[in-house]
Amino acid sequence: MLNIVLFEPEKPANTGNIGRTCVAIGARLHLIEPVSFSLSDSHLKRAGMYHWKQVDVSRYADFQDFLDRNPGAGIYPVETGCGKLYTEISYDADAYLLFGKESSGIPRQILDRYPDTGVRIPMREGVISMNLSDCVSIVAFEALRQLQFPSLN
Repeated sequence: MLNIVLFEPEKPANTGNIGRTCVAIGARLHLIEPVSFSLSDSHLKRAGMYHWKQVDVSRYADFQDFLDRNPGAGIYPVETGCGKLYTEISYDADAYLLFGKESSGIPRQILDRYPDTGVRIPMREGVISMNLSDCVSIVAFEALRQLQFPSLN
């Protein structure tokens, strides 16, 4: 099962959209605290629509708690500073796609732990970032394409 990991998410609408995507593709959603909003937030529920109650979601006190509770996880950080394109890597069937918070991304000390699996989405020069929920969809569907869309029709 594909895993989507959000490090300290800040925007409830993005998390709601990502949750809805997780339901559609059969992925598990992992939220690493602090999460700057309540999971009962109206923006999160509106973006997640009626699917939010179906999201398989786990919460973690911090990144170390996430690592402790997911030993051996194959982690693929997605960040603008990573060298490989998201299409240049082979994803495991149970990949953990790690995305950073909207305002500042994934901290360098975490990125440095995964030099061989960090990926980026190409963008035009001068563009700082793309919307988080768009990035999740782009990379998740590439991983699923490589795996021949397991359990999807």
